[in-house]
Amino acid sequence: MNKFLIALLFPVYCLAQIPAYYNTIDFSQTGNTLKNQLSTLITTTHTNELTYTPEVWDALKQSDLDPDNTNNVFLIYGYNDTDSNNDNDRTRNKNLSCHTTSCDGLWVREHVFPRSLGTPNLEYVGPGADAHHLRAIDSDMNNDRGNNRFADGLGNATVIAGGYFYPGDEWKGDVARMMMYMYLRYPTQCQAVIVGSGSATFSADMPNIFLEWNEEDPVSQYEMNRNTVLQNMQGNRNPFIDNPYLATRIWNGPEAEDKWGLLSNEDFVAENITLYPTLTTGIVYINNAQEAKSYTVYNNVGQLIKSGLTQNSIDLTNYAAGLYFIKISNEYSGKTFRVIKQ
Repeated sequence: MNKFLIALLFPVYCLAQIPAYYNTIDFSQTGNTLKNQLSTLITTTHTNELTYTPEVWDALKQSDLDPDNTNNVFLIYGYNDTDSNNDNDRTRNKNLSCHTTSCDGLWVREHVFPRSLGTPNLEYVGPGADAHHLRAIDSDMNNDRGNNRFADGLGNATVIAGGYFYPGDEWKGDVARMMMYMYLRYPTQCQAVIVGSGSATFSADMPNIFLEWNEEDPVSQYEMNRNTVLQNMQGNRNPFIDNPYLATRIWNGPEAEDKWGLLSNEDFVAENITLYPTLTTGIVYINNAQEAKSYTVYNNVGQLIKSGLTQNSIDLTNYAAGLYFIKISNEYSGKTFRVIKQ
């Protein structure tokens, strides 16, 4: 059977509070199953690959803006704008980017997943130009970080004995979520265990420090804004910014914040409702509904075309042939089914 048609036969869970970007994800799943679904999503929606020059420069001048002063960009790993040391600046004028060989006092582009640690090298295309892991950074701080692997620490960013780097208390969560994204987006080329040091006891493919940092340093408004800006440019999002608890569902470890307030709820999984047939000429039927349920029907571009209450069936007879998404909801959660109207 055609793989596309097979996929249509399986329901996915969806909640009103979960962004529509994730409508195709079955959040009742965990571990590798959920990881692979998210990997497919962020890959297929990555519809525009930025050029390293000039598009990444332009992206960072929008995505990395300080919301308190939009003339400035945040400098990753930076922590002090008031002392005499420019190297540790936290912000800088967005127009002070470096396009020469002399960059003192200017900012450059940081590959948070170092290019040289990729398997193979990330270069300056594809993963090397994916703005979800590129950040504005002071040029000297960039040199200090180099391609050092991340390790745990305390306080401000610093190089650690043994050739490791601690990104600082303010930035460690950002780093963790970027490394998780890169691993899902480029699973063989950007393995998290290559860039993160220490044990991987919660899950063999994710260093403990990233799961700990994800929980210890919650998502900031800056990260959320950045995620939306980059979706508008690249087409895809970083799921771990939208909900850090996804990392807990996939790799276990410390229980990170569930920003949707639903995935950690024991009542998350809906009743064992099924909908059939998924290839129909008009009527689709609901099975195992214990009472009338809310339903919503969306077309293939996400437009709401029908809604109501039903316990038995939904009539699509008067609608055009094509792909539809039907969501059946209860108090806590719901299932979304893909249906083809012939």
